[in-house]
Amino acid sequence: MKTIGAEYLGDGRCVFTVWAPLKKKMVLHLIQPKEQKLPMERADFGYFRLEMTGVEPGTRYFFRPDDEEDFPDPASQYQPDGVHGPSAVVDHGAFAWQDSAWRGIPFRNLILYELHVGTFTPEGTFEAIIPRLAQLAEVGINALELMPVNQFPGSRNWGYDGVFPYAVQDSYGGPEGLKKMVDACHAHGIAVFLDVVYNHIGPEGNYFGKFGPYFTSQYCTPWGDALNFDRDWSEGARDYFSNNPLYWFEKFHIDGLRVDAIHTIYDTGAVNFWELTYHKIRQLEQRLGRSLPMIAESDLNSPRVIRSPELGGYGFTAQWLDDFHHTLYVLVDEEGKQRYPDFGRMEQLAKAFTDGFVHSGEFVPFRKRKYGASSVGIPGDHFVVFNQNHDQVGNRVKGERLCMLVDYERLKVAAAAVMLSPYIPLLFMGEEYGDESPFFYFVSHSEPELVEAVRKGRKEEFADYGFDAEPPDPQDEKTFLDSKLRWQVRSEGRHRLMLEWHQQLIALRRSHPVLQNVGKDDLRVDVLGQQGLVLHRRSEDGLRHLLCLFNLSGEPAAYAVAHSAARWQKILDSRERRWLTEADDRPGLPITVEAGAAVSLPPLSITVYEASE
Repeated sequence: MKTIGAEYLGDGRCVFTVWAPLKKKMVLHLIQPKEQKLPMERADFGYFRLEMTGVEPGTRYFFRPDDEEDFPDPASQYQPDGVHGPSAVVDHGAFAWQDSAWRGIPFRNLILYELHVGTFTPEGTFEAIIPRLAQLAEVGINALELMPVNQFPGSRNWGYDGVFPYAVQDSYGGPEGLKKMVDACHAHGIAVFLDVVYNHIGPEGNYFGKFGPYFTSQYCTPWGDALNFDRDWSEGARDYFSNNPLYWFEKFHIDGLRVDAIHTIYDTGAVNFWELTYHKIRQLEQRLGRSLPMIAESDLNSPRVIRSPELGGYGFTAQWLDDFHHTLYVLVDEEGKQRYPDFGRMEQLAKAFTDGFVHSGEFVPFRKRKYGASSVGIPGDHFVVFNQNHDQVGNRVKGERLCMLVDYERLKVAAAAVMLSPYIPLLFMGEEYGDESPFFYFVSHSEPELVEAVRKGRKEEFADYGFDAEPPDPQDEKTFLDSKLRWQVRSEGRHRLMLEWHQQLIALRRSHPVLQNVGKDDLRVDVLGQQGLVLHRRSEDGLRHLLCLFNLSGEPAAYAVAHSAARWQKILDSRERRWLTEADDRPGLPITVEAGAAVSLPPLSITVYEASE
C-alpha cells in the first residue's frame, strides 16, 4: 500500500508524502519544535516525498505547494489545533495494545449499537465511553458502531462534515483516546465498527483542492462536485480512499466499517473503486487472520451492493435495509404515512421479512419511476435492520426518538420485530432503555456564511417534509447539549422495563438455534389482514421451530395455528405482567397451544412459541 502523510518509522525517522500531481514543487514546513522549510523530492505518480531524521511524535507541520501559503496535510493523522491548524506526527507503534487474543465476532452474531461520541456521555470523549461498556455488554450488545470520528470543524458535529479522513477528532481524545476505547471494548467482548465517509469532504477546512484533482465536476452530489474516482489524475484519489479502510483496521484495530451513502460515489472505470477496495481488504484479512466486514448505506435497492466483484458486485458484507425500517415504522406510528407514503401495508412488512427489499422493480410514486431489484434468497446476514438510527431521529424537526412518538406496547412490538428477524439488528444509542432526549443536527463552524447556509439548508429540508415547526439552531451549543443521553433514567420505571425487554430479546436471539439461522428458505410469513402477521422460522437442521405472532393493531386478531408440530410452548409474551407498565386483567395467549388451535392475538402484542420435532 502507498503510504501518504507522515509515516513515523521510530527512532526519530519519519517519511512525509503528499500527492500533488499538477504542482511543480512542494515544501515541508516544520513549525515545532524547530521551524524548518524543506523542499520535497518529486516521486512517481504525482507524489512528493521526504524522509527525515530528528523528527519526534507530535511534531507540527504544514505543506506548502508551489510557494503558496501553508496548508495542513490532506492525509493528516492528527489535527490537535483544529482543521485550520498544523498537522501532527503520530507514532502508532507506541500504543501498548492488550487485545492480542481478540479475533472478532462472527458477523451473523452481532448486535450493533450506533452511537455518537460527543453526545453518548456528558464528557463526550472516547475514554468516557469505557466505564459504560460493562452495562452495554450486560444488555447483550457486542458491537459499537461509531458515527464518524474523523476531524471536523470545532467540537460539535455529527461527523459527516469531516475534512481529514485519516485524523481522529481532537476534542474526542484524538488517536490515543480511540485506541484506548477500542482496546477496552475488545476486553469486554465488544467489536468496534467505524462510520466512514468516502462520498464527500466537508466544506470548512477542506484544502484538498490546493493539492490535487481530488474532485471532478463530471458528477454532481448533494455536496457539490464528486470525488474523482474515474477522471484524469484519479489514481491519487483512488489510492487515498481505498487505503483508508486498511489504516483503520491496522493502526486502530477497528473490526469493521459502515460506509456512508455509497450511491453518491461514481466510478465508470474498468476496475470499480469498490472492487479495488475489496481486494485490498481481502489481502489484509489474509495477513491479519481475521475477517474485516464492510457495511454499506445504499439507496439503490440493488443486490449488486452485497455481491462479490467476481459476480459483478461491490463486495460489501452487508447493507442497511431502509425498507424494513420504513414499512415497520409506518405500521406502528400512524403519522408515519406522511413521511413514507409508499409504505404502510402489512404485506410489505411480510416482504421485508422474507425478501429484504420491499421495492424491488415496481413503480414507486415517491421515486416517480420503477425502482429496485429483488433480493429474494439473499441470506439475512447481508442486511442490517433497525427501528431508528441517527438519520431517522436527527432528521425530524424535533429530533424525536421512536419512544417519543409511540406508546410502550408498540415500542415493545417494534423491538421484537427487529430482534426476531433473520437480519443483523442495530440499536441507536439509548434505544435499549427508551431514552427520551432528542437527537438534533448540530455543528460548530467558524465561518459565518457557512453557518447561515447550514441554518437555511435545514429549514428548507424540513419544509419539504411538511413539518409545522422550525428546527433548533444547529450552531447553538444548546442544541448539542440537549442531544446528550440521560443515562440516569435507565434504571427507573418504564425505562428499566424497556432495558430488560431488550435484554430478554437479545438473550433469546443469541441463544436460540432458530434465531441463529439466517437462511431465508427456513422462513415464511402469514399475513393477518392489516392487523398483524405470523413469522414462522426454523433451525438449520429443521428440528426446532418458532412461531412469532405479531398484532400491530389495537384490536384482537384471530389466527389458526397451522403446523405439523403437535404442541407449541410459549417462551415470550409482551403481555406478561412483568412487561406491563400498568395492571391489565385482559388474558394473554395460553402457555401451550395445539396444532390447529384457533387463538386470539391480544392487541399490540408479540407472542413467541417454540416446538421441536
